[in-house]
Amino acid sequence: MVLLEDLHARPAGALVRAVARFHSTVEVVFGSKSANARSVLAVMALNATKGSTVLVRADGEDADEAAAAVVSVLVD
Repeated sequence: MVLLEDLHARPAGALVRAVARFHSTVEVVFGSKSANARSVLAVMALNATKGSTVLVRADGEDADEAAAAVVSVLVD
């Protein structure tokens, strides 16, 4: 997916809040870096900027819903 804004504090925080309600493990990948989507600092450390393409991986009982929530935050 392509980001509509930089992953700075506000969108990273929104992403972490979206993931918090799920049990699945969620990871955001940018280039050779990956981040646990439950960590604002890890997500910000990806240094993904507007227009960058990121990959969202989720594993667990509610993985599809968790991934969809992350995608919703990243493209809104």
